[in-house]
Amino acid sequence: MDTKNPIDVRIIVEGASDVESISKAMRNIALGAEYHITISSIIPTTSSEIAKRAVSGADIVLIATDVDAPGRELAEKFQKVLKDEVGHIERVKLPFGHDVEYIDPYLIQNEIKNAIIRSGLTAIANIQVFRELEDKLSEYKENIKYLSKENKELKTKDENSSIKYQEAIELNDKLNQESEALKNKCNDLKNEFTAIKSEYKEIQDKELFEVFYINDLWKEAFDEELEDYEQIYFISNEFKPENIVVGQNRIVALSKNDAVDWLKIIRTVLIFYDSKIEDLKEEFDKGKI
Repeated sequence: MDTKNPIDVRIIVEGASDVESISKAMRNIALGAEYHITISSIIPTTSSEIAKRAVSGADIVLIATDVDAPGRELAEKFQKVLKDEVGHIERVKLPFGHDVEYIDPYLIQNEIKNAIIRSGLTAIANIQVFRELEDKLSEYKENIKYLSKENKELKTKDENSSIKYQEAIELNDKLNQESEALKNKCNDLKNEFTAIKSEYKEIQDKELFEVFYINDLWKEAFDEELEDYEQIYFISNEFKPENIVVGQNRIVALSKNDAVDWLKIIRTVLIFYDSKIEDLKEEFDKGKI
């Protein structure tokens, strides 16, 4: 198991109500266990100076603002101010005019997960920096070989040039130290790249839920308008299908096919037991079942 510290993610939002939205959405996500990531703080502010102090030392900062023009402008301001303060910055777009009570937490979950994935991909793209360091290391090695050869020639030609010889030795030692430091840095970068590559593969292998509007899927699958959402909610609550969540005119599933299959089952139930559904709902409302 990796004993390195988890990746520190901090989220900046516009106000206190957005803190509630983000906290509610992330309540059931185990980012630490799945991705070795921890969301250490959610910061409600529009102040650049407060944001600077609050995100200092973070690996990744997510700026969660509305998709409207003011939200976009605030996100752009924070990105300019914080770009040199943290490891990486990503934007998270919140639905315009969102209401804390009714916002779908899965939408925010997906936005945050996608932002973290984009951060990982950007880090992988920075492998070019690692290659440049390797080129510099090779250049330093050639310099060391050249200086070592020059040292030997100077020693052979003039044994009395002890001062110059000592200076050359000291320079050689310094270059050896720099070379060793670069080797260690390259090894660290290799380890980080391996860790990021492993985390990215884990992210690719994870099954992510998708959200669909019930009415759209119903019309697409059966070529008819949906007349009663409550019956769908009632049947879903009664049978509690695995990996299916229904509510607020939406259905959440691992795939579109899974969502359509569940709607087909509901439609079959409605066709054969339509006369009993209302009775069951009435019994349920009275608390008898």
